Order: sequence, then C-alpha cells, then structure tokens
Amino acid sequence: MNEQSMNRSLKNRHLQMISLGGIIGSCYFLGAGYAIEQAGPAIILSYLFGGAIVLCVMLCLAELAVAKPISGSFVTYARENISSTWACGVGWAYWLNWMAYVPSEMIAAGIIMNNFVPAVSQLWWAILFGLLVTVINLFHVDNFGESEFWLSIIKIAALVGFCGVAGLIVCGLVGDQGYLGAKVLLSQGGFAPQGYWPIVLTMVIILVNFQGTEIIGLAAGECKDPAKSIPIAVRNVSWRVIALYIIPITLLLSIMPWDKASLKESVFAAALAEYGFDGLASAIAFVVLVAGVSCANSGLYGGARALHALARMDMAPAFLGKLNKNGMPQNSIIVSVCACWAVIVFYTFNPDSTLYTYLLAVSGFTGAMAWISICWSQYNFRRRLIAEGKEDTLKYKTPFFPYVTHFGIWSQVFCLAVIAFTPNLRQTLYAGVPMLVVPMLCYRWRKHQKSLVQTKTQVAMAHKS
Repeated sequence: MNEQSMNRSLKNRHLQMISLGGIIGSCYFLGAGYAIEQAGPAIILSYLFGGAIVLCVMLCLAELAVAKPISGSFVTYARENISSTWACGVGWAYWLNWMAYVPSEMIAAGIIMNNFVPAVSQLWWAILFGLLVTVINLFHVDNFGESEFWLSIIKIAALVGFCGVAGLIVCGLVGDQGYLGAKVLLSQGGFAPQGYWPIVLTMVIILVNFQGTEIIGLAAGECKDPAKSIPIAVRNVSWRVIALYIIPITLLLSIMPWDKASLKESVFAAALAEYGFDGLASAIAFVVLVAGVSCANSGLYGGARALHALARMDMAPAFLGKLNKNGMPQNSIIVSVCACWAVIVFYTFNPDSTLYTYLLAVSGFTGAMAWISICWSQYNFRRRLIAEGKEDTLKYKTPFFPYVTHFGIWSQVFCLAVIAFTPNLRQTLYAGVPMLVVPMLCYRWRKHQKSLVQTKTQVAMAHKS
C-alpha cells in the first residue's frame, strides 16, 4: 500500500502524549534510585544535559518530519540522506531495542499486579498486559492515541501531585519537620558528594530513560496536520521532559537524603512514606503499573512502525509492509508482539539469563544510533537544500543550524565513548554493535546476490539475442 493509505487520525494532543508515554515508564519511577545513588544531588545536572540533547534531536526531527511526514520516518530519512545500508542497520537495531524494552515494562507491571493478586503469577499478568497493548495497537490509530493520552495524563498527574506534596514538605507546611529549604538536598556531602565524573556516567544512563521522544517522528505519517502539530509537539515535549524529570527529582532530593535512594523500591514512594504519606506511597504502585503499560504501548507502536518502514524499503519481509482496513500495519504489530511474548516467556524461565541482560543493556546504544541518525539525516538534508537553493521552501527550520545539529551528534558520540571506556557499561556495545552491524552485512550480501542474479539474467538475454 502507499504511505498515503495510512490513517491520519492522530491529533496534536495524541502526538504529544505518545512520545511522553515512551519516556515515562516504570523504569523512571523504579530506576531513578540507581542514578541518584551514583551521583547524589548532582544528578540534576545530568538531567539538564540530557534534556539539552533531547531538545537538539527533536529540533532536527521536526524539520525532517514537517518536510516529509511519513510513518517510520527516521528509518526512511536515513535511507534518503545517509545510505540504505545504514538505514537497515539502524532500523533493525531500533526494532530489537523495543522488543527487549517493552517486555521489561510488561514484566514490571506483572510483578506489581502479582503483589496485589498473588494467586495469579507475574507471567500471566505480563501476558495479559501484552494482549491489552496488542488490542489497543491493532484498533484504529485514533483509539490508540486516545488510550495513550489518558495513560500519560495519569502519569503526569501523579508527578504533579508528588511535586505539590513535596513542595509543601519543603516549605514546612506539612509535617512537623519545619522548613527544609536546601537543608536535606545539601546535607550529605554537598551538591556533588561523589564528584563530577558520575554526572557524565549517569547522563549516559539517563539518556536511555529519554528514549521514546523520537516516536513523534514515527507517528508523523498518521498525524492530521503535521506541519502544525509536529513543531508544537516538539516544543512541548522538550520542556515537559525537563519539567517532569528535573522538578520532581529536585524536590525528591529536597525531602529525602540521596544516600537513602536504592533500587529496592520506588524512591518516590519511599520519600512519601518517610513523612507519613503511606496512602500516597501505595498509590505510586498503581502509577508505576500505568507507566509500565503506557511505555509498552508506545514502544510497541514505535517498534511496529519501524518494522513496517523496513518492509516497505525491502529491508524486511514484504508481508510486514501491508496495512489492514483501518490503515494499521497489522502484520508488523503482530510479529512485534510475538517477539515481546517470546522474550517474556524466555525471561520467566531464565530470570538470571545473561542474554536477557545484554538485550536490555543495548537500549543506550541503539537509542543513540537512532538519535545520531536523525541529526545526521537533518544535516545532510539541509546541506543539500542549501546547495540547490531551496532552503526557503522549508516550512520549519531547525534553529541555529548547524550548531544545534553538531551538538546533537557529537554529544552522543561522546556518550558512546564514555560507554566504551567504562567497564560496567561496556557490555552495551558487546550486544549493541552486532545488532547494528549484522543487519547491515545481511543487507549488503542480499543486495550483492540480487546484483549477481540481474547480471546473469542480462548476460543470458544478450546471448539469446
């Protein structure tokens, strides 16, 4: 089918919440403790730097998506502005990334529900949530957008509510601790108790949390008015990413000493429980559940669109490029869901498996490759338009070109270098590089084989004539 056959039913509010759904998952609520434990209050700077990188990538994506709003966008942009081989590698790595990450969200949701209803195992809960996101993704795209909108609203409301309660605690308006100010924030060794190098290390980890914002581009082909909606979504998502991460984390560190943070429980729940808000702390469990389902929902959406784009470019089996009567890439969605279920079952029977750990670890690498690809594509795209004298035809331009683009690329190259020289993070490359390179080699081999067949056919026809 033509790209035009995809249903353009996503509204502006859907577009914004779909990307937020991908970045505010259960890992944010449960995993923030690890980042805080590593860097202390200086983690705020890590979130700021990470937010700056997100903003640059989104500005580059906006220019491309407005100029050419198509589903599976950054894979197509890579083929047109970099090379088809690179597009194949990045597209498959991106899909595999979500196929590892989405099950982790389903498993997290299953663990939470198992705590509420112990009689039902976490595997069955995980499969139930898998079925739920499958049904949502297979329905009309505006139904998917509407479900993600409300799931994201719950997460945002929870974070806003936490900020309100934490703010009251800091000001001494709630509880008997009195006015706290920056007393707790700076009490255990100052602002950077672990030094400043952990800021860099945690920024690399935090960028994994931010991945999902690029889903705005993947949804461009199903957006009603991309020229208007995408720039608005980019601006709003960028400041919301900063606000929904930095403000809650700052207030969290203002009411709970950083050295009490851990991975054993949600630091948000622990902080509220410490001041006697046990009911609100219990509610965090429900929010983490919603966050897990929402993130899995958005991740499946993004992964399926990337797989659909690969199929349309002859980089994946052709049947994956077909759309159903609702204009949805049904086959890509079903294959993606099956892959997620396979990982869930595998993890259930092998919970300590090194392979699963490696799969989950590649999020940082494959996400960085996707973001570098977006910035690189935008750089080549704009340079070509400038050379052709067509720059003024752009409806939206990335501001401060090429500085924003260069920052987006080289800051992530720096992060990858940090990963390479950090033993605890290096396993990301061991798993991630093959996921990028193997599809590229397969694509080149397949292309070479096709070329040989064409050459033999032409020679045979020449002999006959």
